[in-house]
Formats: sequence, structure tokens, C-alpha cells
Amino acid sequence: MTRVLILGANGAVSKAAINSFLENTSYTLRLFLRDANRLPDYASDRIRVREGDATNFEDVNHAMEDVDIVFASLSGELDKEASNIVKAMEQNKVDRLIFVAALGIYNEVPGEFGQWVDEQIRDYLPVYRKAADIIENSNINYTILRPAWLTDTNEIDYEITHKTDQFKGTEVSRKSVAAVAVNIAKNPKLYLKDNIGISKPNTNFNKPRWK
Repeated sequence: MTRVLILGANGAVSKAAINSFLENTSYTLRLFLRDANRLPDYASDRIRVREGDATNFEDVNHAMEDVDIVFASLSGELDKEASNIVKAMEQNKVDRLIFVAALGIYNEVPGEFGQWVDEQIRDYLPVYRKAADIIENSNINYTILRPAWLTDTNEIDYEITHKTDQFKGTEVSRKSVAAVAVNIAKNPKLYLKDNIGISKPNTNFNKPRWK
């Protein structure tokens, strides 16, 4: 039985991933977050909850026990969190990581949308870049996801760009990001040691349509 650890389980992307794993796999899920009371009742015997702080190595290391795949969608001190994840995965011999970063960390978003992204999240991009660098410089098998501006649209519709490509599109559904994560978990060689942008096709606007 494959066991997936979801770090930052209370986040919106993580919740979409939880639902997608429950609907599309038979995997057991280990949900890691600071306060378990914040989680909805998933009413599934495939879920185990582990409370902890991703900036605390011992918490992360304990959560890594007896898991196969790690999905991380976190915020805050991402460089410290990424370091803890890598170290704990190495110590526990967990080899597959799916890590959600941010678009714009490589100045890969072109045109007016790129300028808009920089204006919105400029202060956060350096720590996302540091986290991605830590993961890429490790020995673990990773995929880094850089989603476009996220929506709650009930659809799976996406295209992929790679680290050296210009980013495409302005938006993508959380459900699409979750679908990519589930596909990787089911096919661990998919996007192996890759760093991918995820966006909805034909959304090449100057900014997300609702902004």
C-alpha cells in the first residue's frame, strides 16, 4: 500500500490534492499540519493525521516514518522547511518529493503578466527560489511545481512548461495542480527531477481575469 505524506495539509492546494488522491487512488494519506482541528472531516479510513510544524526538523522527521511519497504545499520559512524535508527524506529513505513553489522565481513569466506577478509577490519570490534550489541540489527524486495564479474552478485543464521555457498562461485550477501531483505519484518517473510550470491553455492575458 502506497503511503503519501501531505505537508501543509490545511492549504487550499493540499485540500485539492487530498480529494484527488482519495478519488483517484487507493493510497493511504498522512496529513501533516499544525492544528488537526482545522481539517474537515474526510470520513475516510485511509487518512491519518500528524500534527507538527514544518520548520521543526524533529516534527518533519517523525512524519516521514513509513511513507513512500511526499507532497508539500507550504508557506512561510520555505527555505528552512525545504531543508528539513530533504534531510528527513534522506534519513528515512523516502525518495519521491512533489513540492509546490511559485511562478516567477526564474523571471520566466513574460510580458505584462510577468510584471504584474512581480508586483504582487516580489517579496515572497526569493524564499521560494531558495527552497527550489535546496531541493534541486539534493540527492532526492523531486518534481517542483510552479502553478499559475490559482483558481477554484472545478476543472482539470492544464499545460506544462519546463524550467528553461517561458511560462505560459495566467491561471490554473487547484484541481489541475492536484491532478498533476496524483499523476506523478502514480507514475514516479513522470517529470522526474524536473521543475515545471502549470497553467491553463489559452489564458495568455495581462493578468488573471478576475483581477
